[in-house]
Amino acid sequence: MVHGHKGFQFQNWARTYGCCPEMYYQPTSVEEIKEVLTLARQQKKRVKVVGGGHSPSDIACTDGFMIHMGKMNRVLQVDKEKQQVTVEAGILLADLHPQLDKHGLALSNLGAVSDVTAAGVIGSGTHNTGINHGILATQVVALTLLTADGTILECSESSNAEIFQAARVHLGCLGVILTITLQCVPQFHLQETSFPSTLKEVLDNLDTHLKKSEYFRFLWFPHSENVSVIYQDHTDKPPSSSANWFWDYAIGFYLLEFLLWTSTFLPCLVGWINRFFFWLLFTRKKESSDLSHRIFTYECRFKQHVQDWAIPREKTKEALLELKAMLEAHPEVVAHYPVEVRFARGDDILLSPCFQRESCYINIIMYRPYGKDVPRLDYWLAYETIMKKVGGRPHWAKAHNCTRKDFEKMYPAFPKFCAIREKLDPTGMFLNTYLEKVFY
Repeated sequence: MVHGHKGFQFQNWARTYGCCPEMYYQPTSVEEIKEVLTLARQQKKRVKVVGGGHSPSDIACTDGFMIHMGKMNRVLQVDKEKQQVTVEAGILLADLHPQLDKHGLALSNLGAVSDVTAAGVIGSGTHNTGINHGILATQVVALTLLTADGTILECSESSNAEIFQAARVHLGCLGVILTITLQCVPQFHLQETSFPSTLKEVLDNLDTHLKKSEYFRFLWFPHSENVSVIYQDHTDKPPSSSANWFWDYAIGFYLLEFLLWTSTFLPCLVGWINRFFFWLLFTRKKESSDLSHRIFTYECRFKQHVQDWAIPREKTKEALLELKAMLEAHPEVVAHYPVEVRFARGDDILLSPCFQRESCYINIIMYRPYGKDVPRLDYWLAYETIMKKVGGRPHWAKAHNCTRKDFEKMYPAFPKFCAIREKLDPTGMFLNTYLEKVFY
């Protein structure tokens, strides 16, 4: 018999959203999850499955039943021949990496954070960068889904293919993902090289950069022309690091947080801070190499608000120059560094922001120094307006103001996804406030 807890308070990592579910469950088996769903059907309760709680939005919130998958976290099978691994949905990527290391395997691409569950990463459309790499969900070759009525569906290209096409970016609204099979690659090392440039240079030579480095990204420092270009590529070099506690933490973390807090009283400081930190930390060429997962992931320093939209790749220059022009025309609007720009190839997953097009992701950020909110609405609104204008689609896990009307325009396959969702969950057991805005 599965036991739930009352009075549990859920908060996401950034502490920007929280909720008090009526009952909180940590099942250890599929049978226990089925019990929770049976109870939910009898009592007409809604159910929300939660993983690492990293999404910077209210996508994981509910006042009904919450199922935390943290105890469903085993590696079930490693197929060395096919280089595939099958895991329970609640495994944290941070715990999966050392297991893959043992077998000489790795995931070909990873997001910045590893304290996230396998099912959460794919369900929210998490991505990294690399024009020949898709979002993380494109590495999924099979999954099992427990639907609202207690049926277990095996989904892959060859069985339940339509549901598979929807369930790889599932938003948590199709049922409970139980297991996931991921396509791996042989273990590899990456070298990361970062060097300074200007926005004009990078935008004028975008194709060259994309060809030059497998995992190319760049950071733009708003209120300036400054850019830090980051190349990550396969290497045979032994691990080496240019990281330094004093510069990375004492300066890049503690001093930055203090200065950003000061800027809440003197907003005109933000442009200076962005330029000062670029000069201090980003003007030297830096190199480091290590196992791929150690290079892909880094610490997200302090609490923050973020937006991250995918736009057609060919609109990159237009969108960034327009964002820059907006900040120049409105000196009262402040933007923290960095604006992070990444790339991904197109795919055929119904609600993937990269559906049927090569994409550029433009991620903007406003930090919350010492937990204090910095006014950001003007910046947020101007950014969203530009993103919509160039045909953007918001990252599902991050805060945005879009509704069903917007998604119908953005996603050619939106009606198809809705039909699948309604068939799998006719009573809306897996909906919540966030998802109602998406589907109603």
